[in-house]
Amino acid sequence: MSADCCQNNLRDISHFEAAVLRFRSEYYKHSPELMHALSTKGQAPATLIIACSDSRVDTGVLLSAEPGELFTVRNVANLVPPYQQGSGLHGTGAAIEYAVRDLKVDHIIVLGHAQCGGIKAMLATADGHPPDREFVGEWVSMAMNATELYLNADKPEERQKVSLELLKENPGLAERAAVTGSLHNLLTYPWIKERVDQGTLALHGWWFDLETGDLWRTDPGTMQLLPVI
Repeated sequence: MSADCCQNNLRDISHFEAAVLRFRSEYYKHSPELMHALSTKGQAPATLIIACSDSRVDTGVLLSAEPGELFTVRNVANLVPPYQQGSGLHGTGAAIEYAVRDLKVDHIIVLGHAQCGGIKAMLATADGHPPDREFVGEWVSMAMNATELYLNADKPEERQKVSLELLKENPGLAERAAVTGSLHNLLTYPWIKERVDQGTLALHGWWFDLETGDLWRTDPGTMQLLPVI
């Protein structure tokens, strides 16, 4: 650990440098064909995954993905904003557009998880206690429709109201509902809906339980999340 690191009580990250060297050894020395193809022919991932920024849910580790397999978007609470044209900094929308229209992915996975701080902040905001932050509160307000859960319903007009107290006691309900909300928001993008209707793009909702390692997913053609047994 460097002197500056100790002096400022910063946690050491030198092990990440060693990790890059191990990656180079594993892929550039032992799988040179893969890395050569990726560097000369470009990427062609089959899957876009929209995941939370949470450090405990690393998409590459969780899915054991090889380089070039996943196009990844990560943000607070794995949220997808509804389609909106015009001025603004649409970072998530830009990444989704590139994956769908240019890389032509076959699948989009929205991956939520248990103990999500973003959903916790959303529930606190709904309860009149927004976080004392500049950007988080407004961003997670996008998931406010998680208080109206899609219980056994695939259409927004069929969703059933659930009390805020129940959601606070069972945040997993809100986390899974937010995944469903993001799937519905994806369908507001005309070039996504067109491909879904054509059968050339499939949407998937996943929720990962940090405590147990269990995975929930949507059944094909629906937006209801059920545990994978």
